[in-house]
Amino acid sequence: MNGIRAINTFVRAATLGSLRGAAVDQGISPQAASQAVMHLEKDLGVRLFHRTTRKLSLTQEGQRLFESVQPALTMLSSALDDARRSKEEVGGTLRVSAPRAFGLPVLWPHFEAFQKRYPDVQLEVQCDDQFTDLVTDRADVGFRGGPPPAGGAIARRLVPIQLIVCASPDYIERNGAPRSIDELAAHRCTGYRRANTGKLAQWQFRVGDEIVYRDLPAAVCVNDTEMETQAVLAGLGIGQLGSFNAARHIRSGRLVPLLTQHASEYGMIYIYYRHRTEQPLRVRTFIDFMVERMTGNTDFFLEDEELRAFQQPRQKRATKRRA
Repeated sequence: MNGIRAINTFVRAATLGSLRGAAVDQGISPQAASQAVMHLEKDLGVRLFHRTTRKLSLTQEGQRLFESVQPALTMLSSALDDARRSKEEVGGTLRVSAPRAFGLPVLWPHFEAFQKRYPDVQLEVQCDDQFTDLVTDRADVGFRGGPPPAGGAIARRLVPIQLIVCASPDYIERNGAPRSIDELAAHRCTGYRRANTGKLAQWQFRVGDEIVYRDLPAAVCVNDTEMETQAVLAGLGIGQLGSFNAARHIRSGRLVPLLTQHASEYGMIYIYYRHRTEQPLRVRTFIDFMVERMTGNTDFFLEDEELRAFQQPRQKRATKRRA
């Protein structure tokens, strides 16, 4: 087991970029972490890290070892967790923090499924669009959209957030569809006021290799993304919606995506938590459950082929329908 511990220390140091960080992660002293890596290098007869007073980086041999052993360690950790689960009971209070923006449309169905599978877990969910950390929220696990959370937490990507301009078929029938970003100014548009700043969110577009921003006056302004989606569905205006709200309505035909060649990404939906070695079984089980169900889940975003299908001019599609 000493060899496995040494390899695990090496992997954590490579991941965190710090032997001290690896030591804290594993609950050992920095000296013990350093000695473990040195013994591993001696056993292998190669140098695994370039060391300076400020930086720790992998050598070529270290990079090869890291890429080879990381999947095996993940499988070993999973196997050990499975063995523990057969003897331990998954129960107790689990505190989860998530934004209101996608708490109900994205996360809640999975929370329900988790609760049904593990009824002895008391799930406490706090939805708040103010960006805080796990300590402030007194949470075991958090979810966040946009850039990855800071503060030393482990963050895992789940699904991308696309910003898609949408309108209802009824709105387009009455007002037509914009053919360019500039033409949006002539239409009724919805707006989203950010909870953390109180400011109206700018519209974001991809133009070539660049991201450009526009301030568009809002005929209807809300501070809830689900309510903005309902306003667009009702034909009150054109909105730029998150894909987690819009994707299912686009696929059902209730919304029409517009200007899809300019659709952009606003980061990812992340799950984040403290180091797994510090977590009780109920927290590790919940993390694994959510990662398995949500990672790459296309229910919450449009694939490239779908976006490209809507780039055909609407006039041509309308002609085909009439034919």
